[in-house]
Amino acid sequence: MPKGYLIAHIRVQDKQAFEAFKQLSGAAIQAHNGKVLVRNPSPDHREGAAQGLAIVIEFESIAAAKTFYESEAYTEARAVREKISDTDLILVEGL
Repeated sequence: MPKGYLIAHIRVQDKQAFEAFKQLSGAAIQAHNGKVLVRNPSPDHREGAAQGLAIVIEFESIAAAKTFYESEAYTEARAVREKISDTDLILVEGL
């Protein structure tokens, strides 16, 4: 079964408040057996408008990625993130 991935670019406006998001989202990722593959605050941006912190999280399947994203724990984390950043985020199925 193909893996599922969350891919995001996050432009943080409040670095101190972002630490609260990291704590909440980290616990949610762990609870859903996610694996952070990339977390880079300064990616080598070449094309397009999706700039900022780059993050890629791997899940066992696209269904697992969706379950994580829609979970109560990540919804709480997302509410924090939405107040202090602008984000481009997609869920995709691997090959």
